[in-house]
Amino acid sequence: MPFRMCEILAEAEEILKKAKIEEAKTDAWLLFEFIFQIDRAHYFLEMTETIANKKHGAELYEKYKEVVFMRSRHMPLQYITGHQIFMGIDFMVNPDVLIPRQDTEILAEKVLRACQSIFERKKSLHVLDMCTGSGCLAVSLKKLSKVPVNMTAVDLSEKALKTAAENAKKHDCEIELINSDLFEKLGKRKFDIIVSNPPYIKTQEIPCLMEEVRNYEPLMALDGEEDGLKFYKKITEKAGEYFKTGGVLFYEIGCEQAKDVIKILEKNKFVNIQVFQDLTGLDRVVAAEYAAEET
Repeated sequence: MPFRMCEILAEAEEILKKAKIEEAKTDAWLLFEFIFQIDRAHYFLEMTETIANKKHGAELYEKYKEVVFMRSRHMPLQYITGHQIFMGIDFMVNPDVLIPRQDTEILAEKVLRACQSIFERKKSLHVLDMCTGSGCLAVSLKKLSKVPVNMTAVDLSEKALKTAAENAKKHDCEIELINSDLFEKLGKRKFDIIVSNPPYIKTQEIPCLMEEVRNYEPLMALDGEEDGLKFYKKITEKAGEYFKTGGVLFYEIGCEQAKDVIKILEKNKFVNIQVFQDLTGLDRVVAAEYAAEET
């Protein structure tokens, strides 16, 4: 059994390597930091000390072994720590919600720019986040926008909405949260912007996803059914009824879905369609304006 801090960390690294965790060294450290509440500088000062010399050392060591075991079973690091950074904001996450991805920050950035442009013209702004999950988009837009945003967020999952509510409260964001099957319970609300990162993985591709995703993240947040386009079709077909004049729709998409999503948008009276790439050059965001006038 290891006794020194450095030996404990080395043991964890070896366990994760044997479990074929790609970032074994990084994850062992992040879990070490999480459990022992220690930064790199203090670790280097204490790395040769024995665990017995640390307050509650034996208890912390047992907790560390537990979380390392969880990670060795390919449970996502973020579900173990309960946190994920998105747009520079610390979000609470759990297995009831999809883990926010860096790729989705492209979507948030494009919507933030649109928020400012629309507000300058209209002097008011109403935004809907459809399929909000953890609330990372809704909270980021509300918190980071340079103009006032009236934010509404919708999800079918009550558990996801509970997490979104916790994140909104944590960051002091006033957001209207609605438990609804897409637009079903939105009444006569109208929006300037609708943004969505819907489920878009083809059902048959889900078993091929990495273990962390297919075994732990919520299926309903991943599964776009046979062609991966179910939610783009359903949202786009109804969105026009909920737009103010000049409304703009933003989607995150799978990297091979741009052409199909563009066809869906064109079929439903959307114009000025744009596709934006992520940092790796892959198609990631589609934006389109609704051509019809407000009814």
